[in-house]
Amino acid sequence: MSEPGASALPPGRPSRHGSVHQENLSLDSSSFSSPPVNFLQELPSYRSVARRRTTIPARDKQSGALLKPTDSYSSHVEGGIAENLSSQSLRKYALNISEKRRLRDIQETQMKYLSEWDQWKRYSSKSWKRFLEKAREMTTHLELWRDDIRSIEGKFGTGIQSYFSFLRFLVLLNMVIFLIIFTLVLLPILLTKYKITNSTFVLIPFKDTDIQCTLYPISSSGLIYFYSYIIDLLSGTGFLEETSLFYGHYTIDGVKFQNFTYDLPLAYLLSTIAYLALSLLWIVKRSVEGFKINLIRSEEHFQSYCNKIFAGWDFCITNRSTADLKHSSLRYELRADLEEERIRQKIAGRTSEETIRIYSLRLFLNCIVLAVLAACFYAIYIATIFSQEHMKKEIDKMVFGENLLILYLPSIVITLANFITPMIFARIIHYEDYSPGFEIRLTILRCVFMRMATICVLVFTLGSKITSCDNGPCELCGYNQKLYPCWETQVGQEMYKLMIFDFIIILAVTLFVDFPRKLLVTYCSSWKLIQCWGQQEFAIPDNVLGIVYGQTICWIGAFFSPLLPAIATLKFIIIFYVKELSLLYTCRPSPRQFRASNSNFFFLLVLLIGLCLAIIPLTISMTRIPSSKACGPFTNYNTTWAVIPTTVSTFPSSLQSLVHGVTSEAFAVPFFIIICLVMFYFIALAGAHKRVVDQLREQLSLESRDKRYLIQKLTEAQQDLRPS
Repeated sequence: MSEPGASALPPGRPSRHGSVHQENLSLDSSSFSSPPVNFLQELPSYRSVARRRTTIPARDKQSGALLKPTDSYSSHVEGGIAENLSSQSLRKYALNISEKRRLRDIQETQMKYLSEWDQWKRYSSKSWKRFLEKAREMTTHLELWRDDIRSIEGKFGTGIQSYFSFLRFLVLLNMVIFLIIFTLVLLPILLTKYKITNSTFVLIPFKDTDIQCTLYPISSSGLIYFYSYIIDLLSGTGFLEETSLFYGHYTIDGVKFQNFTYDLPLAYLLSTIAYLALSLLWIVKRSVEGFKINLIRSEEHFQSYCNKIFAGWDFCITNRSTADLKHSSLRYELRADLEEERIRQKIAGRTSEETIRIYSLRLFLNCIVLAVLAACFYAIYIATIFSQEHMKKEIDKMVFGENLLILYLPSIVITLANFITPMIFARIIHYEDYSPGFEIRLTILRCVFMRMATICVLVFTLGSKITSCDNGPCELCGYNQKLYPCWETQVGQEMYKLMIFDFIIILAVTLFVDFPRKLLVTYCSSWKLIQCWGQQEFAIPDNVLGIVYGQTICWIGAFFSPLLPAIATLKFIIIFYVKELSLLYTCRPSPRQFRASNSNFFFLLVLLIGLCLAIIPLTISMTRIPSSKACGPFTNYNTTWAVIPTTVSTFPSSLQSLVHGVTSEAFAVPFFIIICLVMFYFIALAGAHKRVVDQLREQLSLESRDKRYLIQKLTEAQQDLRPS
């Protein structure tokens, strides 16, 4: 206590009351030994601990030791640093230069008394850490679109920058997915096809399969009509159907090299499992980082107000208009917080009649939302059925527009549903009497469910058509071979059409809506209609939902169209530049901005929902629907998943017993119990950490009160010592 007090005095000024200070110190030290006149008992922190000990004496022994005012923070820091000098770098500690130099001298002194082996380990550890830091600095210069994203961050803040960073993450993710599929599936085929290696294809022997199930007619009339090439390019039919873009091209059993035979069906299935697992782990890893930041930011409302007022400014902003926008954004956040506080008080003051009325209204409005969703799903179902029944007509019997409309009818209906339902949800949410923050989150979740569920409805509708024949269940082949001779390829064509149509809509809206709207707002601003219309806002949630929708299509379609991740990578690269130009020249940022940490966590949460919804139809198609007998690597298997038991049956008996034991209920039940116990342990550990964080926050608050109290006492003592 005496050292900080002495260091607080100016270094060059003599102490006028040195004897007085010594006398006060002696009095203080004597008062420490006499509890009735203890000066520290008057501190607010000590009184708070005393009150807590009288109310909850048993629980607060540990907290009393934690909040003891006589503890010196600097001594704890020095003790921790002294213990970790050998393993931690001094850069990680918030100390001044003199303290760091003193600690570095201590390190060098300790090194002299170590053995040569310990000294070598210490130096090698430092060199390795220095090398990792340099390598990390070098990799930052190799980041994709590093300068563009920094420029966007400087002009528009971290909220919009987080959208473009998220788009870059999807580009990298799809690139890695394509590399996995290319390495496991495409590369062995290309090496054999172009005679790069001494290998041959192993053709699939048809075993006990009806000849009718193996027929796969591919019709192409591109030599007669030129526009059929355009239709094939947009729909994946014709000449594209025979390429490596779709599932039906990989109708081989394996590749035979000199020393082994490469099992292509097993590799095809493992590539799907690998990219789904990689996507899950990568998203969860990034989500946990954002969740940590959100958990730290989850403070009290008063602290939230203080953070917005004193620490809410984004110092990356350099543009004047963007700075004005940030001012309005902070004002909006404060108004939203005050509105939420008002609604909380309103909810607390509601009578029982008002509560019943508002919940009845919400129930009625949610029924309307469900009715809208059901209508959209039914429209998608009808459009898919109509498109599948009429798409088998000959091209020469239909005109160009009619053929293209029938091919793209499900995609058009899905796009219209995704465009109309958010406007309906935005209207409905205003009557439900929620807080502004909850209104945004609920509307976004409804839109997320709408976009993801439309894809699932399309896939399940196709599945119902595939597994049903005219006279009931399909007994001959297990699926509707007449309408879908290679149903995996046709599902891949639907995913391909969704991907292409979504890309066309994004480009068309940017080129034919946003740019003309910008010109009208700029040069015809005197018109009242144009003033009401205004400039297009760059709404971050809507743009994120669009690219998550495209990524979900890619996850589902990559099994049926192995080159779809490469198309998605190219699509997202073009979208990045289109959205950047749109942001810079045609759009204005939305006044409702997101913090970068909240945005990243929200984006990844929506992406995780899309991944979970994509896994469901993929799992059903691989385990429940019989595989095509006319195309693909799984023609000799009842289902796609059947390749796993067949492969396990070729293992040695001991390894088979191990695999069967791991996959049995006798192993699954104890494993589930252990996982639950581990989960409960971490939940309890998180609760303990949260209590410690609350105690530390309270300690910080009490220390500030102690400082104010001590300054007040010091001021009173100085006034008493002044000569009258």
